[in-house]
Parts: sequence; C-alpha cells; structure tokens
Amino acid sequence: MSDGETNALMAAVGVACAAVVWLAVALWRTRRRWQAAVGERGWLLERERESAARAAVAAERDRIARELHDIVSHNVSLMVVQAGAAREVLGTMPDEAAAALRAVEDAGRGAMTDLRHLLGLLAPSQSGEDAAYEEGGEGGDVRGAEDLAPQPGLDRLGALVDRISFAGLPVEVRISGEPRPLPQGIDVTAYRIVQEALTNALRHGDGGKAEVTVRYADHALRVEVLNTGPSVLTGGTPARTAPRHREGTGRGLLGLRERVAVYGGDLDARRRLGGGYRVRARIPLDRP
Repeated sequence: MSDGETNALMAAVGVACAAVVWLAVALWRTRRRWQAAVGERGWLLERERESAARAAVAAERDRIARELHDIVSHNVSLMVVQAGAAREVLGTMPDEAAAALRAVEDAGRGAMTDLRHLLGLLAPSQSGEDAAYEEGGEGGDVRGAEDLAPQPGLDRLGALVDRISFAGLPVEVRISGEPRPLPQGIDVTAYRIVQEALTNALRHGDGGKAEVTVRYADHALRVEVLNTGPSVLTGGTPARTAPRHREGTGRGLLGLRERVAVYGGDLDARRRLGGGYRVRARIPLDRP
C-alpha cells in the first residue's frame, strides 16, 4: 500500500472517529434536554394536581356550608316562629301552645337527623358502616343507618309545605306538566330553592300567603315561589313594632345561585311591584 493510500485511509478513520464523537455528544445533549423536559413536565403536573386538589377542597367546603345553612336556617326559623307563637298563647290557649311546642320539637329532631346525615357522610366510621346514634333522656331510641336518609327532594315538598303552613304561612302548591324522576342533584336543588324561599317568606313576611309552582317542561325544570307583602309602588312597610330577628347575610340566595349554576341554570330573586317577593329558577334537564 502506498503512502498516499495510507494517508487517505487514516484521514477517513479520523473523520469517522470525529463523526462518532460528534454523534455521541449530540445524543448526550439531546438526552439531557429530554430529561430536563420530563422533569419540568412532572413539576407542572404536580402543580396542576395540587391546584386541582385545592379547588376540590374549596368546592367541597362551599357545598358543606350551603348544606349547613339550608338545614340550620330553615329548622331554626321554624323553631323561633313556633316558640314565639307558643309564648303568646301559653296562658290563654294551652292546647295551641302545646301544638306549637310539638312543632318546635319536630323541627329540632328534623335538624338533628339532617345534620347526622351530613356529618355521617363527612366522617364515616372506620369500619365503613354508620354507627348507631342514641338520643339522650328517657324514652330515647337508638338510631342507626336508617336515619341517614337521602337528601330531600321534591317528593318531600308536601311535608315542607305542611311545616311552613303550620308555622303560620299558608302555602298553595301547583304542579305543572308530568312529574318524572329527576337527577338527584337537581332534585335536591329544586327542594332547597322552595325551602329557602318559604323560610325567608315566613321569617320576613307579615301574614299573607305563598304560592309554589313547579313546572316539568320538556327540557327544563322551572320552580317559582311567590309571597305577598307590602307593595313597593305604595311604599308600604311592614307594620311591626320590632323585628323578629336580625337581617340575614344573603348567603342563602347566593348559595342557591351557585347550586343552580352548577347545572347550567339561572335563578332570579327580587321584590315584586305588587308586593312581596319572587324567587324563580330554571334548571336544564338535557344538559350533558
């Protein structure tokens, strides 16, 4: 082999070695960039998981706050009204006073049952079964999982109307359309709308009456609650020497709007020109 051929061969080998080294360096750099990208992506995914967890906790807190407000506000309002009625007739009409006190007791028991259900969902027993609950005092009974009833729906509207009517606010109910089973969340939301509106009417109203309309439309559920009161056109004000209690914070209506918005619906609550208040909600039934 001549010197020229030898030099050419060595040059080729050198070029090949240089190419291999360059490819190795390029591969190493590419791998480093890939590892860095994977690490950054993992960090971003972890941040997203933490953010989603915080959002879920905040949403659950809001849901629990709404449930507690609905349970406590409604039942305590009934207890206050009935206790006041019992106090006024205690000396003159003992039978009516006893009936009002029984209503107070029933409202208290109802609140305890609903609260046990809510707290049972939040803190189940370690075995996964609902622990029994024993009421104190003589004649107390042991109550277990059967007391953890499902959240109320429109099927319990009659019992709600009876309690409100017995507390002093006559209620007329109209059902339009063909009643049909509703998704549980929508069923609970519709019940809470009526409950909050009637509780506010009982709390802030001055006599009069209330009207509840539930309409089962093809693609939506419509709920409306009207109650009578002083007209805003005449500037009438309630003839009351002292307020029954302090004004609420408005959390109830805010919570209702949030409930309805979850299902793509809308809620409107406002004073009526002819007097009283109106709460109207529309909840879609065909939303995916």
